[in-house]
Amino acid sequence: MGKKFEGWECSLQCSGNLSPQAHYPMRRLEEEGRDSEGKKVVLSVMGMSCAACAGSIEKAIKRLPGIREAVVDVLNHKAQVLYYPQMLHEQRIREAIEDAGFEAKVMEEDSKDTSTQICRIHVRGMTCTSCSSTIESALQSLHGVHKARVALTTEEAEVCYDPKIVTHNHFMSAIEETGFEAVLISTGEHITKIELQIDGIKNEQSLNVIERSLHELPGVETIDIYPDINKISITYKPYMTGPRTFIEVIESTGSGCFKAIIFPNDGGREAQRQEEINRFFKLFIWSLAFTIPVFLTSMVLMYIPGVKRVLDIKVVNMLNIGLLLRCEFATPVQFIIGRRFYVGAYKALRKGSANMDVLIALGTNAAYFYSLYVVERAASSRHFKGSDFFETSSMLISFILLGKYLEVLAKGKTSQAIAKLMNLTPETATLLTQDDEGNVVSERQIDSRLIQKEDVIKVVPGAKVASDGFVIWGQSHVNESMITGEAKPVAKRKGDMVIGGTLNENGVLHVKVTRVGSESALSQIVRLVESAQMAKAPVQKIADHISKYFVPMVIALSLSTWLSWFLAGKFHAYPKSWIPSSTNSFELALQFGISVMVIACPCALGLATPTAVMVGTGVGATQGVLIKGGQALENAHKVNCIVFDKTGTLTVGKPVVVTTKLLKKTSLSNFYEFAAAAEVNSEHPIAKAIVEHAKKIIEEEQNHPWPEARDFASVSGHGVKAIVLNKEIMVGNKKMMLDHNIAISAEAEETLAEAESLAQTGILVSLDGEVAGVLAVSDPLKPGAKEVISILNLMKIKSIMVTGDNWGTANSIARQAGIETVMAEALPETKATKIKELKSSGYTVAMVGDGINDSPALVAADVGMAIGAGTDIAIEAADIVLMKSNLEDTIIAIDLAKKTFSRIRLNYIWALGYNLLAIPIAAGVLYSSTRFRLPPWIAGAAMAASSLSVVCSSLLLKNYRRPSLLNNLDMNAIKIE
Repeated sequence: MGKKFEGWECSLQCSGNLSPQAHYPMRRLEEEGRDSEGKKVVLSVMGMSCAACAGSIEKAIKRLPGIREAVVDVLNHKAQVLYYPQMLHEQRIREAIEDAGFEAKVMEEDSKDTSTQICRIHVRGMTCTSCSSTIESALQSLHGVHKARVALTTEEAEVCYDPKIVTHNHFMSAIEETGFEAVLISTGEHITKIELQIDGIKNEQSLNVIERSLHELPGVETIDIYPDINKISITYKPYMTGPRTFIEVIESTGSGCFKAIIFPNDGGREAQRQEEINRFFKLFIWSLAFTIPVFLTSMVLMYIPGVKRVLDIKVVNMLNIGLLLRCEFATPVQFIIGRRFYVGAYKALRKGSANMDVLIALGTNAAYFYSLYVVERAASSRHFKGSDFFETSSMLISFILLGKYLEVLAKGKTSQAIAKLMNLTPETATLLTQDDEGNVVSERQIDSRLIQKEDVIKVVPGAKVASDGFVIWGQSHVNESMITGEAKPVAKRKGDMVIGGTLNENGVLHVKVTRVGSESALSQIVRLVESAQMAKAPVQKIADHISKYFVPMVIALSLSTWLSWFLAGKFHAYPKSWIPSSTNSFELALQFGISVMVIACPCALGLATPTAVMVGTGVGATQGVLIKGGQALENAHKVNCIVFDKTGTLTVGKPVVVTTKLLKKTSLSNFYEFAAAAEVNSEHPIAKAIVEHAKKIIEEEQNHPWPEARDFASVSGHGVKAIVLNKEIMVGNKKMMLDHNIAISAEAEETLAEAESLAQTGILVSLDGEVAGVLAVSDPLKPGAKEVISILNLMKIKSIMVTGDNWGTANSIARQAGIETVMAEALPETKATKIKELKSSGYTVAMVGDGINDSPALVAADVGMAIGAGTDIAIEAADIVLMKSNLEDTIIAIDLAKKTFSRIRLNYIWALGYNLLAIPIAAGVLYSSTRFRLPPWIAGAAMAASSLSVVCSSLLLKNYRRPSLLNNLDMNAIKIE
């Protein structure tokens, strides 16, 4: 692999430009083979070196009649084909692959199924890291669960499991047993769910008839019926069926008396978050309504003479109106509005853990029940005098609810990147109906959620593309910045891929849909960012470990504080003047104890890392840098050595014609007319480069009609030959010319040698047995690559190039880029070995590659960065995906990681520092010298403020700006069409 373009071999490690169907997982094809009348064959394909090869093989296979689907796996040298055996034999498929220039043989199907699924569940009721740890442990303990992650910030659980052993119902039960509410989001990566509302239902039998009709459809997984609201929920495989089919089946059932529409949803994730915000706001307002009278009667109205006399009127014995009013107003706050704290504390204690709710419940109960004791003593005694703490318990709950409301409000802003991505797809789409010849018969507006695979949709100028697919008609420019971060619009014409959610700028496009639902590029990106936001950074283990012991430790400190002050007062260890006039020594001790209990906040500690990771990964997504969570961020900020692949990473990854030398009297346009006419029939990357260059020379439209090529033949590894306008044309390497007894002049030899010295590939073109010209084809250095390497050097980061190409080409590219250390002629395994050697030498290594042939090296590195635009991202192997394929994004990724990790450190300093400083003050260490103490309600406000401050600190990352060194970097210095 990687020997320039010698021997007419494809050396380009393509940056991921697979054909539209190549992105589907092979597992999907296996499932499709089982669920249809088609037959599946697996072939071993030798000779592939890049994704362009895979695309050539796919096209060759799909030209055959009776092919339903084909997927080519470059990395594993396999092709899986689903075909109709009554129309085609597998031997013909093998021959088609060999005709494309590759070796193929039929393999025995591997019947071993090692599939896993990922289930996502929304978890309600979590308050701190001890809650998420409890749920995580419960899920991890289930047999069949490979891995479970629970994120406090996103309130989601993600479970990787074996569907043969365990189901999502087990996860839901496990979560609910721990005392939290579970709402299913999805059960698998390639399953889509839709809810339909059905009108015309008269009885349960009608629903049963509809259910049976839907179950007969291929691809339908589960059907849930809700007869009370005439709703039906369907999970299905989006590549086999879709919602429009469901609606057609429902409306054709029962003599057409049923009508089905997509069930009006509530806005999904954002609506749930808004509901939570509204819930906390209402609780706070109600709490405030009851707390204000308590506060006024205890702290304000007592100083107004006329009102004081009314409040002091005795009801029974020493029980006055003021005390009775405070008791009546504080009780609903404690037990109705504050009920959630009791529930949370009970659920936590039942599972043997303690969370923030336990602290709040203990603190407020201590204040409330002591006050209740004061009420009882006052009502039963004629001489009792004591102060109540009703204002402490009610104001404490009010401030905590205010803090929670502000915290949820702030946390909602941390996930705005996800919300923006999810809202990119348009609400409607224009569906085209075509006849057998491809002519448009009709068009209609449909809900974009009704789009299915193989549909043809029209995209007008100014409209968003409704789903992933490829252009079958029209030309335009599409702004893909919302997906890839690349600001420059991309030209699109027939055969080009478009991504759902991108903006069509000028021309009209007809797009054939290839991916819908969870398979779409946008869904994959959203899932990647969501997964990143759930992933815990190693540094978070410190917080998790502390949180495990934090609450019990705080309870012990609180009891110790109360006991110390109580005993000190009992034995007169401090002057009586220290005791405020309205209290006694017991009450003073109780206030110190409650203050310690409520001021200590495990939430701030638990939110320090995940909120910063959430904002950091969200900012990265908007910059076109997808970071797969805290582990990647933590490793990336320490990177001091970057290993670059060459082809497709440092270079464009696409051959272009750089020079042309004519050796015969003919015009340049005529020369290229002949060369392109022969090469237009080939799928080889070099052939495509020659055709593209010919179009520029001739300056014709995109679909220029080339002269007909007769007797076309592709000579594997050498070139092509054909008869064009009665002239015998050959385009190929030196060996091909010599094999056909075509003399190569000294001038042609000199041109070939010059191309070789410049790491270019020389291509000879002969007309009627005489060499007419020499083309030099090269894979040029990416724009800005040299500047990026220079900036990395300024950042004290060592740059190394590792490539499978030969030493001559490697050294030439390295010189152009400014890289001193080069390793050439390296196999993928050798690249991984080199990275391991660098790691053992003390470097923290990042590998930047195309994510296909470089997978072993990407995995071996501390941080794997995959170059790939939009739909072709190497999600599995890489830790970070650079969607724009710009090398400058390596700098942005490292810089963003440094900024995010600095923010995490600052959050920890704030959270730990706050507790270390606040707890002693709340315990009264300053009271002896300054008489300063924190009343419990102020301690509660300070506790709420600590969590809010950590979230707001993380939100400051949203102001991230790319490094100033990149501002003058011209990434468009070289334009490759």
